[in-house]
Amino acid sequence: MQLQGKVALVTGGTDGIGAELIRQLQGKGVSVITSGRNPERVEATRAAGFEVIEADLSTSEGVAELLAGLGDRPIDLLVNNAGAGVDHDFREAAPDMDAADRTIFLNLNAPIRLIVGLLPRLRERAEAAIVNVTSGLAIAPRAGGPVYCATKAGLRSYTQALRAQLAGTSVHVIEALPPVVETKMTAGRGSKKMPARECAAQIVSAIERDAAEANVGIVKLLQTVNSVSPALARRIMLRF
Repeated sequence: MQLQGKVALVTGGTDGIGAELIRQLQGKGVSVITSGRNPERVEATRAAGFEVIEADLSTSEGVAELLAGLGDRPIDLLVNNAGAGVDHDFREAAPDMDAADRTIFLNLNAPIRLIVGLLPRLRERAEAAIVNVTSGLAIAPRAGGPVYCATKAGLRSYTQALRAQLAGTSVHVIEALPPVVETKMTAGRGSKKMPARECAAQIVSAIERDAAEANVGIVKLLQTVNSVSPALARRIMLRF
């Protein structure tokens, strides 16, 4: 995709990977619209010169607010980046099902709803793309995060099927699979984390190259192991 002059919606662009994505896309000449739900981060992102629609995408009402905020503007690029983790480890404590439900909606339902809502206008563009940010954990889960892993695996399957449906159209479908990245969500989870800036750069490169997948950082190795032995990949990741 030639990014200069395009209009992009990037969800969850007020923090983490999303904040780097909107900066780098803007640097490529993209007109960026983003979303966020934390009022302080929303205002800080607006102060940095970005259009932000405040919306909580863990609810159907929040998705509707985001779509309403877009109006009928053309969109060339949809990046479903917003996501969250949730504690769900019976070895530690009883899971919070309300938190799990919010995570499932944010990570899986919201991207699907946004695609359904925006696909008609994406198909009107001469060149368009949908990027769904999943995770290396969509390939093989870790034991301590079954809900998060399930949502990302679900979005991975949806992305693959959507790509097949849209083959031969003007809408290219990309899956981005980050490793553990240095963000607020991963605070306290080890020390070997990829900087958000580098993760975003690899995703932007994949968009420009019309790649089907952006296997970011060490996820390339995980994909290789999984192609040889899915059982081995699962055994390795379930230890974490």
